[in-house]
Amino acid sequence: MNFFDAWAANFAQTVTENQLLPEGNGYQLKTRFANFTNLPELMCMFREVADIKTADTLNLKVPECEAITVVAKPTKTQEKLIESLGSRAKDIRLRKVLPTQDNMLNITTDGKKIGLDQRLIDPLLPDEEGSKVNMCVDNVYDIWQKTSENKSTQLIFSDLGVPQDPADEKKNGKKFCVYDDIKTKLVSKGVPAEEIAFIHNAKTDEDKAKLFAKVRTGEVRILIGSTLKMGAGTNVQNKVVASHDLDVPCKPADMEQRRGRMVRQGNENKKVQLFRYVTEGTFDAYMYQMLENKQKFISQIMTSKSPVRSCEDVDDVTLSYAEIKALSAGNPLIKEKMDLDVEVTKLKMLKANHDNLQFKLEDNIVKVFPKQISQLEARIEKINDDIKHLNTISGEEFPGIKIGDKFISDKSEAGEEMLNAIRKSSVGGGYNNIAEYKGFEIAVTFDTLAQKYIGQVKNNETYKIDFGSSGSGNITRLDNLLNADMLRKMCDHTAESLSEVRKQLEDAKAEYGKPFVYEKELHEKSERLATLTEMLDVNANAELEQMLIADPYYIELNAFEIAVLEQNDIKHEVSDATSNDVKVVKIEREDKEKVKELISIERGLKK
Repeated sequence: MNFFDAWAANFAQTVTENQLLPEGNGYQLKTRFANFTNLPELMCMFREVADIKTADTLNLKVPECEAITVVAKPTKTQEKLIESLGSRAKDIRLRKVLPTQDNMLNITTDGKKIGLDQRLIDPLLPDEEGSKVNMCVDNVYDIWQKTSENKSTQLIFSDLGVPQDPADEKKNGKKFCVYDDIKTKLVSKGVPAEEIAFIHNAKTDEDKAKLFAKVRTGEVRILIGSTLKMGAGTNVQNKVVASHDLDVPCKPADMEQRRGRMVRQGNENKKVQLFRYVTEGTFDAYMYQMLENKQKFISQIMTSKSPVRSCEDVDDVTLSYAEIKALSAGNPLIKEKMDLDVEVTKLKMLKANHDNLQFKLEDNIVKVFPKQISQLEARIEKINDDIKHLNTISGEEFPGIKIGDKFISDKSEAGEEMLNAIRKSSVGGGYNNIAEYKGFEIAVTFDTLAQKYIGQVKNNETYKIDFGSSGSGNITRLDNLLNADMLRKMCDHTAESLSEVRKQLEDAKAEYGKPFVYEKELHEKSERLATLTEMLDVNANAELEQMLIADPYYIELNAFEIAVLEQNDIKHEVSDATSNDVKVVKIEREDKEKVKELISIERGLKK
């Protein structure tokens, strides 16, 4: 496989979708890899240049890890905040706000903040007793007490609510810090302040080394940090007995990095605990589910066992409109419908792949394999005829060669003349006949890609040969090719190919006509999906009327330019979002060029 396009065609699938511009003031179409297929074959290629050694093959001496999920009930405030995200998502979907005012990434971030601690939205909101931050504090304190004799240590991970940079605090004011809140509460319970440390306070590599040494000895027994700062390279495992995940990391790799700070060689504890805190009814549980599913795919690929056939790309976690709507509504039927949408789509893709395979098998059985068999049988017959021809030639060392109209019996002279004839051949185009040797016609051309002269040697069958810069060497190459033993090897190789194609034909006949194994499941889930769609009335008329344009393109126009669209009967929708008297207008993508032409004419007339 010499080209990247060939690799992508065999092993990857792309999707093109709208993404927010980096500056946040518009959208752009981006194409990325969404799925990877034919993974067993891809991993076979990868294993030609790499060895995969994972924990399941190395039998590393690491502590046994008990995963514990701690569920916190949402407060009334959190429920109202989550509910508001659904309205925000709908406004974004209908383009009622500009991307600079609100977007899905902002909503996802706010949703994660609400799940962690509502004070991250506004520091003035109350500190609820049952929040997961307070539950974490209680757990950390209990473990700190129980393990004081061994001076065991604990890690707390949170990527949100991190210590504020002094410059940002001076510019924007004091923000709520989860780290400070945890430390204050632990100290009030009796934990010495010097036994609690923030990774963010270690500014240099030297500071980190000193801090890590204190954690390894138990001088610092509680270390709080983010995945980025306390992930890879944080070797503090010696006494770590528990790790606490307060929020949901961005990628499956982040989950593994957090866990890997504790579950690794060199930990004196035989059993450790991994606490993951989830606030019910918020983004937490669903985002953990997304990450877990992606991690399952990764784990099945990077393993000593046979990998799955396909997997999804690990992309940044940003919730979609449908996901936010489901979470904010709190209706379990919406969640079921959303899951069924994904499952039915995957089953339909599998069904389409099955149908395509059946069509391909039919084509192979009727056309492709019979044609290949016929060609290979004809090649074997022609090669055998060439072998018989060579056997009739006398065993002279050099029988002579005809170059152009001249017959040359001296081998050395023949080599030089042939080299001259090769050099005179034109670059590009087809093959030029230059000689006849042992009853075989010799033609030559210059391959611009390989940057060398290549030849065809033909009697009954045609054979390829590379020519070099040595005259005598080219004659030797011809002798090596036009040899009965060499042609017998070619014939044997062709016979093996023929046998393989015949086997493929029989295998194709055996596979052809087999039913789709998930047909019943697809039918049942499709029916359930249709029922849920009707029950939930997700296509309510009021919302449907605002979404009639199925494949939208957005453009900013003023009132006069919108009037031009109306005069020309161009289907459009005007959002409520405005910026300097300019409105965001949704049009059909197919009308994009026509609209641009009309608007440029309008703007030209005004000038």
